[in-house]
Amino acid sequence: MSANEFVIQQAVEALYTQHHSWLQRWLQRKLGHAADAADLAQDTFMRLLNAPESIIEKNSDWHLNEPRAYLTVVAKRLLANLYRRRALEQAYLDSLALMPESSVASAEHKFVILETLQQIDRMLDGLPTKVRAAFLLAQLEGMPYADIATQLRVSERSVKRYMVQAMAQCIVLMP
Repeated sequence: MSANEFVIQQAVEALYTQHHSWLQRWLQRKLGHAADAADLAQDTFMRLLNAPESIIEKNSDWHLNEPRAYLTVVAKRLLANLYRRRALEQAYLDSLALMPESSVASAEHKFVILETLQQIDRMLDGLPTKVRAAFLLAQLEGMPYADIATQLRVSERSVKRYMVQAMAQCIVLMP
């Protein structure tokens, strides 16, 4: 571990000690669920430890002028990801409920499908809303580009650009 990494680790530990309980209470008020709040609070600090270069410059003293504001921003992003994953899972479960019982997949198959959907969601994370929407409408709904363009109120040419952008993101992030 380099001296700079050690300084970062020490600073994150101090930040954790000073603000973890506050962050967890804040998340619990947002979520209404203690276990989810604890998980997201932990994930917030893990994000700091795993990506310190995004918040500091190399070889500089590490500190945040507004630590709670920064923690809130990180936690809100993680919260949005949680809500998006849950909405995706619920949409999948709702579609399964509409299927005839004879065609319902096994629990293991459902798990694999849900994992795949969440992996796709992670690959599309960070793309603009219309790019994500165009990709999902084309891939999951099978909509033609002209219909997607109408629904998104953009040109068909824009839909084609969106598809290229989304597919490129998926290829780059494919495991």
